[in-house]
Amino acid sequence: MRVTTTPDLIPPGRLRPLRRSEYDRLVDLGVFEGEKLELLYGRLVSMSPQGEGHAFSITRLTRLLVLGLRERAEVRAQMPFVASEVSEPEPDLAVVAPGDYLDGHPRSALLVIEVAESSLAEDRSVKALLYAAAAVPEYWIVDLVNGLVERYREPRDGAYAVVSRHDRDAALSVPGFADLVIAVGDVLPPR
Repeated sequence: MRVTTTPDLIPPGRLRPLRRSEYDRLVDLGVFEGEKLELLYGRLVSMSPQGEGHAFSITRLTRLLVLGLRERAEVRAQMPFVASEVSEPEPDLAVVAPGDYLDGHPRSALLVIEVAESSLAEDRSVKALLYAAAAVPEYWIVDLVNGLVERYREPRDGAYAVVSRHDRDAALSVPGFADLVIAVGDVLPPR
């Protein structure tokens, strides 16, 4: 029997979002074992598989951030971030305050980075709104489709007030760490 979903037929007021605490409990119980999911606005969302370019950019960024930040901040790669009581995304990278986070995932970040190819539209809309509402001061999208980095800054009223695009020749300073500058060309796959 094939099961189809038609969420448009269910009135929004009757839908109950999954709470982050419930999601975390289900994860702890192994309910989603082997599945790549994240909780966005109370809904379980499948994560896109990673291609070679995606993995290249995450590896490069991780190395540059870890070496540049040393003990001043934690660099978390593809780990949960508490954005709200109904959202727990797993950004490709998050720069957070130092800590072991054994008592819970970080609830704030200085910088969140998503590497986007097939997820570009979602990262520009759903994720940008989510991170702005969570008051993440800066959000970067490494756009593998167009070979650039989009920089979102100044979260205000649930959206970013300033958005800029930076090509391979640009360099971006990491918020809160003016001494750490990332060259865009260093994190994009070679042409």
